[in-house]
Amino acid sequence: MAFKLSKINLERIQENVAQRRDEALLTEVGEMHPADIAELLDRLDLEDARYLFERLEPEVAADVILEVPEDRRDALLENYTGKEIAEELIEHIDSDDAADVIAELPEEVQEEVLANIEDTEQKSEITELLTYDENTAGGLMAKELVKVNVSSTMLECVRELRKHAEEIDNVYVINVVDDHNRLVGNIALKQLLVTPLRTPVKEVYDPDVVSVKADTDGEEVARLMEKYDLIVMPVVDDRGRLVGRITIDDVVDTIREEETEDAQKMAGMEALEYSYSNSSLLEMVKARMGWLIVLFIGESFTATAMGFFEDQIAKAVVLALFVPLIISSGGNTGSQASTLIIRALALGDVSVGEWWRIFRREVSVGLILGVSLGIIGFVRVAIWSQFVDIYGPHWVRIGIAVGISLIGVVLWGNLVGSLFPMVLKRLGMDPAVSSAPFVATVVDVTGLVIYFTIASVFLAGILL
Repeated sequence: MAFKLSKINLERIQENVAQRRDEALLTEVGEMHPADIAELLDRLDLEDARYLFERLEPEVAADVILEVPEDRRDALLENYTGKEIAEELIEHIDSDDAADVIAELPEEVQEEVLANIEDTEQKSEITELLTYDENTAGGLMAKELVKVNVSSTMLECVRELRKHAEEIDNVYVINVVDDHNRLVGNIALKQLLVTPLRTPVKEVYDPDVVSVKADTDGEEVARLMEKYDLIVMPVVDDRGRLVGRITIDDVVDTIREEETEDAQKMAGMEALEYSYSNSSLLEMVKARMGWLIVLFIGESFTATAMGFFEDQIAKAVVLALFVPLIISSGGNTGSQASTLIIRALALGDVSVGEWWRIFRREVSVGLILGVSLGIIGFVRVAIWSQFVDIYGPHWVRIGIAVGISLIGVVLWGNLVGSLFPMVLKRLGMDPAVSSAPFVATVVDVTGLVIYFTIASVFLAGILL
């Protein structure tokens, strides 16, 4: 049953911790899901959280530590020795989760933990997983899986399932390998139930299995699992030998982390290491200050750009009235295009090699948007000129200058916003760095140049 941590529940648990009522405390959390206990530990003061965590059964504590945010996990394990972590936690979790926990520990503690893992097979598996980059298939995979030789029978499949029943939480398929451990296919559990046990595996297994290499990027793994509706993905080495499996829960975590990081970068800031609630004031300031300074300096060039057209502004002050309109239209258009392309690149919907198709498409889109806003801009000037004399007798030329400027600035903003992320991708950089605020800043400065240049042409007689 789902548990909702209310203020009353939290206060009661805090009181039990303060009064050291261990029996009442463990009764309170005894029926809770590990994820709910993890939420509780994150809400409690650190000392209270440590007190509660230390009183959980090892099997429960192992499940809970996987759900706790990384910063709180580090704090909870700070007083544990490497031997205690190995015996009380690592022993009770899968190899991939164990590797994730160990990877976050200080280097000297990692060595102590590994030295105290008694199960030599588990130790070997974790050591291998720690050699992979955490953002690759190898870093996501678990070593625990069920496999049979292609020359065996369905009875062998049943025996392998029973053999590994205790060490593997969820079995979705049975992997089929040849004599050299190369992956050749898999067998769905449903097939195992409806097929006679004496049937040879080679007559049953599905050879059309989708797999990834250990060095495949985690985002690509997620994309493939989504594309083929997979709940488990086998991982192979360069020779096609089966080395592990990735389950959907691991991919969901990766997708969430990547999307959070991209969203933060697209907002014009560095990605936070921890969640918003678990980030310190200093970390929040550091993550935001750098890009704010860069964007501030970039926006300062707006004044520089306007300085070049000081004479034109002095002769026709009315030009300055449209500066916010012009630069905001270009910046907003660029931000929209940037967001669309960054997301399309992340989903694999477009690739850098399609830049010419995207360029032609965005030219058309930019022109349509620009002409639409240009017409609205001209109409706005025309209507206002009938009620106020601010634009003078040359309102038609001013309206045309504004309308043509909007077409140029919107088209330019659309091209910058759509192509700049692709340039960064081509250079091996994260496209999310070309965030909406960054693109808007670039378009603001260049948009002013476009606006005043066009205005100078159409209002040449007025500005003399």
